Amino acid sequence: MTCRKTINLEASYHVHIKILDFLACPKCSSASPFDIVNHEDEKEKNILFGALICRICGAEFKIQNGIPRFIALEEDYCQNFGFQWKKWRKVQIDRLGGHTISSDRFFRDSTWKPDSLKGKLVLDAGCGAGRFADIVAAHGATVVAVDLSAAVEACQKTTAIYEGRVHCLQASLTNLPLRFEVFDSIYCMGVIQHTPKPQTIIRTLPRYLKPGGKLAYNFYEEGIWRRLQIFKYLLRLVTPYLSVEMTMAMTKALVRSLFPVTRFLSRLPKFRILNHFIPIAAVHDRQLSETDQFIWTLLDTFDWYGARYENCQNHKMVAHQLREEGMLDIICYPGLVRAKKSKV
Repeated sequence: MTCRKTINLEASYHVHIKILDFLACPKCSSASPFDIVNHEDEKEKNILFGALICRICGAEFKIQNGIPRFIALEEDYCQNFGFQWKKWRKVQIDRLGGHTISSDRFFRDSTWKPDSLKGKLVLDAGCGAGRFADIVAAHGATVVAVDLSAAVEACQKTTAIYEGRVHCLQASLTNLPLRFEVFDSIYCMGVIQHTPKPQTIIRTLPRYLKPGGKLAYNFYEEGIWRRLQIFKYLLRLVTPYLSVEMTMAMTKALVRSLFPVTRFLSRLPKFRILNHFIPIAAVHDRQLSETDQFIWTLLDTFDWYGARYENCQNHKMVAHQLREEGMLDIICYPGLVRAKKSKV
């Protein structure tokens, strides 16, 4: 028989007991601890199904499959990402795919040293299937991985090997259920452009950093290259309103037709720039087999067309917004901004 019992925070709670130290109620902004309702055996160490209940306002948030859920189903505008990353969970994970593409990108864009992550608390803002959370956890950090979509379930599976050092939450980046000033580092990579309120995310994420904490953003850059992608944006007049299944079918047709062209051009140094004008997100990394290059191209192209929002940013404006929020040591390049929080 199913048992419903309110559990005191001091009780054994193997999966979530640590994450409770970082949570705040997104309804009333209270940092007061939650009560936990366990819908399983009260002796079970891993609570898979239950609820978190705010002690101040009484708001209740479900725990499903071991993941606290802070959004309603209708708030998930990223079904495309949930679909693709649950289906192709392993593709972009370095240790599962036999490459270093995700690690190379992460450390290049953040400029963080691998050995600086050990023992740190890090927020992955928009974790997807966990391609970067897996890297950060592998280098000894504790990670809070947040995603609006069901892709967070793929991240949970990806990072299960780290035995409780990766805590997955399904929540909105514009209303995070987290306490301010608790993270040593925060990164948000490839996510900002796919949200309806990018400036809100840009400005509010620094509030979750400890004094002296580090921040790294990368995003689609607004500029001339975007304006030259005429065919892509003609298609995007329609694709955000299609079903996930229809968008994937269209994406597969495009990639099957155009992948041989982009692969050929990628081998010609003087002509590979032409790939930018072809309406697929061609990936021809030499670490990948031709089959894997096709799959990466398919998934990146599906990102282009399946996302409801594409709000490209100007890196100088992003830097300006962070400066207004009091961030220091700001370094910006097209599609990339890094900064630190004041120690005071």
